[in-house]
Amino acid sequence: MNFSITPEQEQIRDAIERVCQPFDADYWLRKDQEGGFPDDFHRALASSGWLGIAMPEAYGGAGLGISEAALMMHTISATGAGLSGASAVHMNIFGLHPVVVFGNDEQKKRWLPPLIAGTDKACFGVTEPNTGLNTLKLKTRAVREGNHYVVHGQKVWISTAQVANKILLLARTTPVEECQGTEGLSLFYTDLDRSTVEVREIEKLGRKCVDSNQVFIDGLRIPVQDRVGEEGKGFSYILHGLNPERILIASEAVGLGRAALKRAAGYANEREVFGRPIGQNQGIQHPLAKSWMELEAAHLMVHKAAWLYDQNLPCAAEANSAKFLAAEACYHACENAIFTHGGMGYAKEYHVERYLRESWIPRLAPVSPQLILCFIAEKVLGLPKSY
Repeated sequence: MNFSITPEQEQIRDAIERVCQPFDADYWLRKDQEGGFPDDFHRALASSGWLGIAMPEAYGGAGLGISEAALMMHTISATGAGLSGASAVHMNIFGLHPVVVFGNDEQKKRWLPPLIAGTDKACFGVTEPNTGLNTLKLKTRAVREGNHYVVHGQKVWISTAQVANKILLLARTTPVEECQGTEGLSLFYTDLDRSTVEVREIEKLGRKCVDSNQVFIDGLRIPVQDRVGEEGKGFSYILHGLNPERILIASEAVGLGRAALKRAAGYANEREVFGRPIGQNQGIQHPLAKSWMELEAAHLMVHKAAWLYDQNLPCAAEANSAKFLAAEACYHACENAIFTHGGMGYAKEYHVERYLRESWIPRLAPVSPQLILCFIAEKVLGLPKSY
């Protein structure tokens, strides 16, 4: 086993750090306070060619693996951009993977280059208010009328829908009572026509600059040529994007935890009480040391899951485990960073309170920790299905 990153991966890390350098802690503090999508940050990554890191070279991407994409997302988050920076480009990295795998050549030529160039921004429309993670019971309906589908329904927790001009949409093309198994859902990538789609932003705990929304669809017309693959096979298509997404958000979580840990260690070295730095006290040292170990262990699982995925080997258990472990390690690192700062940890100018608020995202999304535990119990340990 070789745990070292390659010279090429070192170059990726260094290049991403250079792109992120102008977007310092004060930039992300302003974004956290004022909101507004970080267009300049998104544009900087697009102009440097990084939005297509895992997209095929034939369509303008770099053609690299999820290992490199995870390294990129970790680096963005670890610079202090956290989940605000990572979420601004997260959809670009994994979101159109079903199109890469199942789209035809005409669709790839039409859709991928604008996304890679940053001229298109996409959102991912799957989750619905009354179904949650029970995706097979989605109710948003797409009815074919000639060479179009007409869509009615609702989606919730749709990130970047305020700024997106495209949507990757999962909708029901066959009534649920007429379906068996995973059939009946179709996948579309189409224009987000705001004359038939209402987007309402959800005020939330953190990551103010990357919007989350309720989406109300009333008569959206989608050309047949905007359907990805076969009608009724959409659920199986989106499954191909689930493991990469778990790997990427796990890597982002590790990066955020490391950003918090770096600030905590810096403060512990500088802050003096009773005539010596507080970092000399074991009550400060031990929680931070434990967080370092937890983050390292989670990062190893991220690497393993990404390597398995890039080798076209089964990785669902590892990808889910990476997401679970990284989210928990991140949360505890951010919590310990606030404890290290004491009262100052509650002040926005020290940034760690923002990190703690953002650390809830990988704990909650895109799949709950409880469902991950259910998955491992059933699929790895062979226990009876519990739901």
